[in-house]
Amino acid sequence: MLQAANAVRGAVPPAVRPAGSSSLLLTENQQWIGGPPPLMDKLSPRERELVLKQGRRKVLNRGQTLFNQGGKHDGIWLIESGRIRVFYTSPQGREITLAYWHVGNFVGGPEVFEGTVHQWSGVASSNCSVVHLPGKELRSLAAEIPNLAIGLIEGLTFKGKCYSALAQMLGTRSITQRLAHLLLHLVELYGVDDADGTVIAAAFTHADIAHMVGATRQWVTISLKRMQEKGIVQTKRSQIVVCRTDVLEEMRGHASD
Repeated sequence: MLQAANAVRGAVPPAVRPAGSSSLLLTENQQWIGGPPPLMDKLSPRERELVLKQGRRKVLNRGQTLFNQGGKHDGIWLIESGRIRVFYTSPQGREITLAYWHVGNFVGGPEVFEGTVHQWSGVASSNCSVVHLPGKELRSLAAEIPNLAIGLIEGLTFKGKCYSALAQMLGTRSITQRLAHLLLHLVELYGVDDADGTVIAAAFTHADIAHMVGATRQWVTISLKRMQEKGIVQTKRSQIVVCRTDVLEEMRGHASD
């Protein structure tokens, strides 16, 4: 593996969250939609350089696995570009998506150092570049750089709240309510105005949506077809166009399976 390219060149990337880098989470708290502050935000240029010197870059193509549930754990991955899907697989093989994490976020928790196994899996949902910070080196850096330690704590706190909110939604909201909620969430993150409504300008398959709401792909396909028949959504070139956000708002609050 190669050292992080920015460290090799002697340049330090600015701690800026690019446009459209909000993380995708199934949560009812609107304040959480943007995700936690990027891990490197509070670090000085010198501190970021020290961290990146200990990191090693890895480039992944869409669909490539970053880490596996049950696999040996060692440190975290800082996302430089692209999007990582984190998900849990049951003994029966069913998947539930925990979140999609974007630029500036880190994945690989809840443990951030070393000596355990991964509790879930991470896979690139788009072409990605990540920087691996090994556990031993990360532990030393956290002791040396207080703002890095604070960033790790803030990130883990945010993730804990989000995963708790996901569990609460799965336990208290119907699948139909969760689907309506997710579509509205996608509109907020990826919505582009269209003559017929708002296009969700991001590639999510019916299987992707099913994994986020805790349903089967077949159920999602049937539900979207029913919504299309009622004029709530349309499908254009494999993208979903939301025509009636007001109806989805009603469904989110009052629907039943």
